[in-house]
Amino acid sequence: MALLDPPTRIRDTIGLDGDGSVQVQLDPADRIGTAKVFAVYGKGGIGKSTTSSNLSAAFSLLGKRVLQIGCDPKHDSTFTLTKKLMPTVIDMLETVEFHAEELRPEDYMFEGYNGVMCVEAGGPPAGTGCGGYVVGQTVKLLKQHHLLEETDVVLFDVLGDVVCGGFAAPLQHAERAVVVASNDFDSIFAMNRIVAAIKAKAKNYDVRMAGVIANRSAATDEIDRFNAATGLKTLAHFPDLDAIRRSRLKKCTLFEMEQTPEVAAACDEYKRLAATMWAGCPALDAEPMKDRDIFEFLGFE
Repeated sequence: MALLDPPTRIRDTIGLDGDGSVQVQLDPADRIGTAKVFAVYGKGGIGKSTTSSNLSAAFSLLGKRVLQIGCDPKHDSTFTLTKKLMPTVIDMLETVEFHAEELRPEDYMFEGYNGVMCVEAGGPPAGTGCGGYVVGQTVKLLKQHHLLEETDVVLFDVLGDVVCGGFAAPLQHAERAVVVASNDFDSIFAMNRIVAAIKAKAKNYDVRMAGVIANRSAATDEIDRFNAATGLKTLAHFPDLDAIRRSRLKKCTLFEMEQTPEVAAACDEYKRLAATMWAGCPALDAEPMKDRDIFEFLGFE
């Protein structure tokens, strides 16, 4: 079965976004318009989707029109906003044999908490395709249906570590990228690789690093040391609250949980973070470490 002509194309030009890279390159016609666009990355399981959904909710409570795009085949980015798993763009394209013109916006975009609009891009079947195609196809559909014109904030929630050009594709659309990290080696190691990916994309695209969201951490001493060594900064800090874990089990945002003092403080931190990002985060010229250097830096033999 032939797919739609993809909105992206593979370039094998050495050094396009980084030395030896083979990248999915954005078609300029598919750029997102006037909305502020953020991409959220981090180690798998670090709480990116919970953080992204609560951040989207916070933007909406500040009066912004928000669109969250989940970029993970697991397609669970938005379920605390919508209360259930939504069908993905790829799911819906399959139902019409990839004739995108037969889709309507309500087939793949759903309203969640406080009016946040939610899209799950999904992904190709395991081992068969590129996530960059899926991201490109999703943005193309949104533009064709004029769904980005009335949006103030677009937030991409992207799976795990950045290991290929497909997973880095949202960086071609984003103005700023943030990394969710906890105060441990694995999380900081993944953050270092993400910083390297953003530095590579910045050669050809507008994206720049905004900073770190410290999550699930009582302390931030290791993150602070890494920030000082690489030129990063922490934008917000969320401790390891059981209420945040339970909110995901209850399929709701933190703003819908009982507002205990701890929960209220975390909600205030999300709203402060949203206001900071809306006002404009300065671009950080962070310099990632080599793998061997970061092992030594964090105390590993």
